[in-house]
Amino acid sequence: MRKSWTWIACGVAFVGAALVSAPQAAQARPGYLKAFNATYPALKDAAEGAKCGICHFGEKKTNRNDYGKAMGEGLSKKDEKDEKAIVEALKKAEAGKSSTEGKTFGDLIKDGKLPGKNP
Repeated sequence: MRKSWTWIACGVAFVGAALVSAPQAAQARPGYLKAFNATYPALKDAAEGAKCGICHFGEKKTNRNDYGKAMGEGLSKKDEKDEKAIVEALKKAEAGKSSTEGKTFGDLIKDGKLPGKNP
């Protein structure tokens, strides 16, 4: 009986280790990039190169830059699917103060630059 409990404990430990070490699933939100490109067609090439880097930095996608935080404030839910709501959040974020002195995100976009900066 004691041997079977040992094997069960080893099995549980193995499964637990496998679950913890499993790679995290990507939470891609292609609708956000699609809406950004449709709203700001002059920045499409730069946006396609930056992709998630428009709003995020680093390897963890939970790290949002200043523009990503401003845009997130305009969204009513975490994984917004409604393109109209995403575009409204993009437009609302334009008024936000960027980390570039004296410029809003909208000013940077008008200057042909991507709005987000890494901290």
